[in-house]
Amino acid sequence: MKTENGSMISRRKFLQSSAKAAALTTFALGGFPSIVPASVFGKYAPSKRINVAAIGNGRISRVHDLPGVWKFDQANIMAVCDLDTKRAEEGKQLVNEYYSKKNGKPYDGVTVYHDYRELLRNKDIDAVIISTPDHSHAMIAVAAARAGKHIYMQKPASLTISEGRTVSDVVQKSGVIFQIGSQQRSSTQFRYAAELVRNGRIGQLKTVSVGLPGDPSGDEEPEMPIPKNLNYDMWLGSTPSVYYTEKRVHPQGDYNRPGWLRCEQFGSGMITGWGSHHIDSAHWAMDTEHTGPIEVWGKAEFPTKGLWDVHGIFRTEAMYANGVKMIVSNELPNGVKFEGTEGWIFVTRGAYQATASDPVPDAQGVKPLDASDLKIIKSEIGKNEIHLPISTDHHGNWLESIQENKQPIAPVEVAHRSCSACLVHHAVMKVKRKVYWDPAKEKFTNDDEANRLLARAQRAPYLVG
Repeated sequence: MKTENGSMISRRKFLQSSAKAAALTTFALGGFPSIVPASVFGKYAPSKRINVAAIGNGRISRVHDLPGVWKFDQANIMAVCDLDTKRAEEGKQLVNEYYSKKNGKPYDGVTVYHDYRELLRNKDIDAVIISTPDHSHAMIAVAAARAGKHIYMQKPASLTISEGRTVSDVVQKSGVIFQIGSQQRSSTQFRYAAELVRNGRIGQLKTVSVGLPGDPSGDEEPEMPIPKNLNYDMWLGSTPSVYYTEKRVHPQGDYNRPGWLRCEQFGSGMITGWGSHHIDSAHWAMDTEHTGPIEVWGKAEFPTKGLWDVHGIFRTEAMYANGVKMIVSNELPNGVKFEGTEGWIFVTRGAYQATASDPVPDAQGVKPLDASDLKIIKSEIGKNEIHLPISTDHHGNWLESIQENKQPIAPVEVAHRSCSACLVHHAVMKVKRKVYWDPAKEKFTNDDEANRLLARAQRAPYLVG
């Protein structure tokens, strides 16, 4: 594109400068809306749309991430990518059908990729949604940041603490906008709970109790032929080569909850799966978003047989430098409870589910926000008190942040710190004793065994870094 004096500028710089100009105009007219609806300004011109590609077209992509982005007119989902060719084609069909219905005429504008590296070479793509299994998050995020693509990524931020540090450093150096899928930050009750705690409504905070769902063990599973539509070697990525069986990967016949979620090779189980959400919400209220615990102890039960080997029943506890104790267990109510010298606040998702197969217990009768005294949650946050950033839509906040070139509500270092705290708890489950964590150096103090858990051996050529 050319400027008025005839010089060339990139499409991305044009998009950013146009967005900033529009934002200033909006402010002059009376304030910033969270996301400017099409009904106000009409449909976005192609030059001002954010071209988005979806990497990973499984369960969470189809029912949460794609719908979360395509509902905004400033986003144009132009490509999908999956190393399962069947899922890639069905992802293309899903997006094309949505735009056909929205526009009232046939649409076939979505490009299919089977290798994210090829997708990232497309200079027309401005941003990517990473909805892949946990073990491939860091690898793809690092590559996307280095390619200059803005990133929305499902949590957790990484498989290991070492990978997470790499992701945060590379993203911050690149300058791209990164949002982790910690959507509780865009839920009113979680933000309000954090504000109430930070503003002393329950006195001095003493204890935070985090309740997570649990995962069952499973049976031994036989080796099966690798489906012709699946690039299984690339799916395994940096992790060891092991035989294929369907329950190790994802269902071939539907989009139900995949089995890899229960394999330690690809993640750490619920401590990162849901812990990344709830510990992030706890950190938000504790004002510890850029640090972590200093002492952690506890125990967990692990399956002694079967394919699925992530932790089962567990209880871990941690101390933070500010004197607050955190308890994390699957035997506590699902949510976060803050206890102070003058009362308590409990916050949870209630009946909300990102997908229909989320392991959420029956929440009937459970209040999304509760307190020892209802006066606590009925109080208003004063003008001169602490007010946290407001987002009412997590995907929308990411798109808005790209347009305005500002940090989103769940940026990369916050994502890394919530994930790393979870992984410190997981390390305790493995070493079975108390550990001392240095959140500044991101190492365990005088503990070689625990420090060996900071990274995992990576299988070439699928390396992070």
